[in-house]
Amino acid sequence: MGTEHVEHGWRVDGRCTNCDVARQLAPGLVGEVAGRSAVLRQPRDAAETARLHAAAHACPTRSVRPPDGRTDPARDPFPMPLDDIGTGTGSGTDSESGSGTGTDSESGSGSGSVLLCGHNSPHTAGANSYLLRRPDGTSMMIDTPRWSPALAARYEAPGPVTDVLLTHRDHAVHGRRYADGFGARLWIHEGDLDAAPDADRVLRGTEPAGIADGVLAVPFPGHTRGSVLYLADERYCFSGDSFYWSRTTSDIEVAESVTWYSIRELAASLARTAGRLRFEWLLPGHGDRRHLPHEEMTARLGNLATRTHELPPRAVDFTAVRW
Repeated sequence: MGTEHVEHGWRVDGRCTNCDVARQLAPGLVGEVAGRSAVLRQPRDAAETARLHAAAHACPTRSVRPPDGRTDPARDPFPMPLDDIGTGTGSGTDSESGSGTGTDSESGSGSGSVLLCGHNSPHTAGANSYLLRRPDGTSMMIDTPRWSPALAARYEAPGPVTDVLLTHRDHAVHGRRYADGFGARLWIHEGDLDAAPDADRVLRGTEPAGIADGVLAVPFPGHTRGSVLYLADERYCFSGDSFYWSRTTSDIEVAESVTWYSIRELAASLARTAGRLRFEWLLPGHGDRRHLPHEEMTARLGNLATRTHELPPRAVDFTAVRW
């Protein structure tokens, strides 16, 4: 891939766990080499430099290092509007000020918008988390970034956070802290309740449940027993680790090599819901994001349900995920 080894340039250090976060935020600049991320080339302009700063502030192991070796709080773009992901621009300012206030310019009136939280946590395997902005000025947090009071203030700056929605057990570790910091309700499914036994709201069974105006929880056992999708405004699908967009296959995929509970249950969840899920934005915990028309998302989910039905159970193997 022609990686550049520049002594005083941008680099990825040896703590990298190959979580894919930096590659999502700085495509073409950061890529996978020998089972970990590496800087493929140095930035050529301000926009590319901004992408690398975003990757540095999102990296869960802080492995993406600027030329001087120190991340600059003034270059922290999070929380970042979806429109800005991959373009190198963001809504945040100094991370200590808590003043990020961006919105998604594609959202129509009467619906919400979404911000990417960044600051991914090593305790959630580097999972992405999101702020779902609501028309009344409040927000919901879907899964959580690394915890700090300064970050909590930053995420609450655009408006009060009323709910913390956990997609499954792997992403639960900071849930209570954020919920208490915001004065918010913490949600989880009963199948993963032992990961957040003090949750304020417990989802049950497999039937979809409305949890707020325009927001639907869809239980989706498979990756874990208590996995849940959250759908908002027939526009956004927060899929946790149930499915994601793969750059390798240019399609929606399941992480069959990292299915803790049951690939058969995951196939059943897809078969039960694929034709009923209506959204344009696929926003996973791990793997890439994608924006497509409703109809194409529905068709791809139907094909995914068919493919997943044919998958046999297999041992967990993180190295086999098709990012």
